[in-house]
Amino acid sequence: MGAPASPVSESLRPSKPRKAWGVPARIHVSRRVLLGRSQVAWTLALLLVVPVADSRPGSVQAAYNHAHQLFLRGDLTQSQQEAALGYRRFVHSNPEWAAKFQLLEAQDLIWRGMNEEALRVLGAKPSIFKNREAMIDSLTLAAAADTYLARFEEAEQKLAQAQKFCQPAIDAACDRVTLRRGLLALTRGEFPEARQLFLESLSFDRANGDRRAETSALVNLSVTAQQAEHYDEAVDWATAGLQIAQDSGWEDLTESAQGNLGWSCFGLGDKEKALQLFLAAEQTAKRLGNLRFQLKWTSTAAYVYRDQGDLERAAQAYRKSLELAKSINSHQDIVNALEDLAHTDVLSGKLDEAGAYLQQLDPLVDAAGNRLDQLDVMLARGEIAAARRQDQQAEAIFRRVESDAASQASMRLGAEHLLAKLYEAQGNTVAAEGMYRSALATFETARADLKNEDSKLPFLTNATPIYDDYVRLLVKQGRAEEALAAADQGRARTLAQGLALDSGKPSIKPAALHAGEVARKSVATVLFYWLGQQQSYLWAITPKKTSLFTLPAQPDITPQIERYRKALLQPAIAHEATNSDALALYRTLVGPAADLIPADGKVIVICDGALSLLNFETLLVPGPVPHYWIEDANVVSAPSLYMLAAAKAPAPTSKKLLLMGDALSPNPDYPELPMARAEMEKIATHFAPADETVYELQAANSGAYLASRLRDYAYIHFVAHGVASRTDPLDSAIILSRTGVADDSFKLHAREIIQHPIDARLVTISACYGGGTRSYAGEGLVGLSWAFLRAGAHNVIGALWEASDDSTPQLMDRMYAGLADGLTPSAALRQAKLSLLHSDSKFRQPFYWAPFQIYSGL
Repeated sequence: MGAPASPVSESLRPSKPRKAWGVPARIHVSRRVLLGRSQVAWTLALLLVVPVADSRPGSVQAAYNHAHQLFLRGDLTQSQQEAALGYRRFVHSNPEWAAKFQLLEAQDLIWRGMNEEALRVLGAKPSIFKNREAMIDSLTLAAAADTYLARFEEAEQKLAQAQKFCQPAIDAACDRVTLRRGLLALTRGEFPEARQLFLESLSFDRANGDRRAETSALVNLSVTAQQAEHYDEAVDWATAGLQIAQDSGWEDLTESAQGNLGWSCFGLGDKEKALQLFLAAEQTAKRLGNLRFQLKWTSTAAYVYRDQGDLERAAQAYRKSLELAKSINSHQDIVNALEDLAHTDVLSGKLDEAGAYLQQLDPLVDAAGNRLDQLDVMLARGEIAAARRQDQQAEAIFRRVESDAASQASMRLGAEHLLAKLYEAQGNTVAAEGMYRSALATFETARADLKNEDSKLPFLTNATPIYDDYVRLLVKQGRAEEALAAADQGRARTLAQGLALDSGKPSIKPAALHAGEVARKSVATVLFYWLGQQQSYLWAITPKKTSLFTLPAQPDITPQIERYRKALLQPAIAHEATNSDALALYRTLVGPAADLIPADGKVIVICDGALSLLNFETLLVPGPVPHYWIEDANVVSAPSLYMLAAAKAPAPTSKKLLLMGDALSPNPDYPELPMARAEMEKIATHFAPADETVYELQAANSGAYLASRLRDYAYIHFVAHGVASRTDPLDSAIILSRTGVADDSFKLHAREIIQHPIDARLVTISACYGGGTRSYAGEGLVGLSWAFLRAGAHNVIGALWEASDDSTPQLMDRMYAGLADGLTPSAALRQAKLSLLHSDSKFRQPFYWAPFQIYSGL
C-alpha cells in the first residue's frame, strides 16, 4: 500500500466478483521537512526527556518522525497513540505541527478500519488546518473514511472541494486526490474510470521517484484488473508492487500486495498458492494491528476452504470476519460477510439460516446501491429457491443474473451452471445440455483473454465442476463417445496452444475425435481417466472399439493414491509386496479393462487429478502370484487424445546427444553427486564421439544449454539435482553450475526451457522431481517434464520422487543400450527397469526403479 493505503482486493465465490480494497494514499510531511533530520534511531529517548510544552522544531519533528516511521512500518496502534499525544502536546504551542499529528492519527485509524473515529479526529479542530497541503490531506482522508462507510455523496463533495485547491498546481498532495478519486470509483464499481485515475497516479509517482506511492498505484491497478476479471494482468500489477514493497522492507505494503496477489491467483484457479498468500497476509495484518485487512484476508482464506469442501471451517472464518467488520463499523465488509455466510449455508443445506442472512442484507445492499451486491443476493435467493424445488422462481432469478449488463463473467458462469443443473433436475436434458455448453463458452471466452502460461495453467480449475457435470450428463444419456470428446476438450489446452496445435480461440465444440484411430496410430491401448466428484470414468480405447467403465468418485480414489505413494517412498518395501492399496488401485483403475490389453502390449495412460502422481507400473496385479503391472505392460503417460492425434515423427537431426551434468555445487543445499561422472561416462559409451556434446563441471550451466543449437539433438540428458516448486511450477529448475553473482544463476528454470524450442526424440531428467509435484486440472503434472514437452520434446523421462544416486547410473546405462538396439524410448526404459526388478540386489524395490516415468507428447 503506498502512502496511507486502502482497498486491497477482497474475494467472493467463483460465481461472484469480489469487492476490491485498494491502497489509499499516505499523507507525508513535505520532503524538505522529513529530510531535515535523518537520525531517527534515538527519537524515542528524546521523547522521554523533552518537556510537554517544548515546541522547539527539532523535538517536534523528532516526535513526528518517530510516530510516522511506526506508521510506515505498519505499527498502527503505537503510531496512533504517539500521534494523539503529539497533537495534545503541540496544539496550543505549534498548531502547524499539531495538524500534522492530527492527520497522522486519522490515517492510522482509517488503516485500522476505524473510520467513524477518524472522522471525529479530523473534525475535532478543523481550524488548525491552515496551509493548502493540510487542507487537501484532511479532505482526502475524510473522503476515504466516507467511502469505506458507503457515504459516497459526502466523499464526492470532499474530493471536489480538495480538487479546487489543486488548480492549477500538480504536486504530491494533488496526486493523493487523484488516488482517492480512483478508490471511490473502484468502490462504486466504476472500473474504467478507476483504472485511468490509478494510471495517472502511477505516472506521477514514477516521474517524481515516490516508490511508496508507486506501490499504492500498482496494487490498486491490480485490484481494478481483478474486478474486470483480468486476473493475469492483476498478477502482473500485484507482483510488481510486491517486489518494491519487499525490496524496501515495507511490511504493511508487502501484506497488501501479498493478499491482492493471492486473490488474483484464486481468480485464476490456483487455490493452493492463493491460500498460502492469504494466510501470510492475514498474520501480518494481525501483527500490525490492522483489523480491516485482517478480516479481509480471513475472508479470502475462507473462499479456499469452501472450494475445498470444508464448509464448517469456511463458515467459522466468515463469522469471524463479520464480528471484526461490525467492530469497526465497516459497511462493505459487513455486506460481504453476510453474503458469504448466506452462500455457505446454502451449500450446507441450511436454507433457513441462509434466508435470515439475506434479510439482514436487503436494507444494507439497497442503501449502498452496489449492483454487484444486489446481483449476488439475487443469486443466493435463486439457489435457495432451486434447493426448495421452486423451479420457476429459481429459473427467473438465474436468467436475470445471466442477462444483467452489470454481471461479470464469473457471475454469469455461476448463473449458467446453476441453470443447467436446474434443467437437469427437471429432466429437461436438452435444455440442460445447451446451458452447460453456454457456460463452457463463457468460460472459454474468459480463458482466451489470458496471455501467459502461469495464468493459463490453473485457470481450468474454475470450469472443472461444469465439465464434470456435463460429462456425467452425457454418460447418463448413453453418449459415451461424446462424453469422451468433452472430457478431452479441457485436457492439455495450455500445452497444445504453446505448441501451436490449438488456436486458443474460444470454442466448446469438441475436436473431431476418432479415438480408435488414435489407438491404431499409437499401436497401443489407451486408458483415459476422468475423476469426478460424484462418479469417475475410464474409457478403454483400442483400434477396434471404445469401452466405458464406471469408477468410484474422486474422494474415494485419492486417499488410496496418497497412502500408496507414501509406501513407495520407503526403500524397504518387499518385492513380493501385497500392499492392499496397490492391489485395490489395480482392480479399480486397470482391472475393468484388463481383458482389452494384450500381453506385453503398450498402454498409454491419460491421467486426471491425483492419478498424475501415480506410477501405474507399480500397481500390483492379483492372481496366483501378485506382481507389478510393469511385468505385463509397457506403460506410457500422455497429456490428451488430441495431442496424440497430432503427433508427428521427430525431424532428422545432425547431432545425436546433448549431455549435461556433474555440475559444480552452487551451495551446500545441492552437494555434488558422487555418481554423476560415472553415469555420464556410461551414457557416452552408447554414442560416437562425433555425435555427442558434453558439458560438465563449470561448463555445465544454464547459459550453455540456452545457447546451444537445441533442435540439432535427438537426445538431451541431464545428470543433476532438480527442484520442483508447488506454488510456481514454472519456477522448477535443474541445478547446474553457477554462472554469475545472481542468487539463482545456477538454475535452468522451466519457464526458460519452454522458451527455447527443441525437437528431441527423448529428453531425460536424471534428477529428483523431474516430473513435478503438482497436478493442474486438464494439464496433469506440471514441472520440468511438462516444460520440455511444451518446448517440443517427443518423449520426456522425469522423476516422480527423489531418484537414487546408486541405482540411476545402472538404469540409464541399460536404457541407452536398449535404444542402441533399436527399442523405442518407452520400451528401452521398461527393459532397464525390469533388469533391476529381476535382479538379486536391493534395486529390486520400486523405490529404485519406479521414480522415472516416461511422458509422451508429440
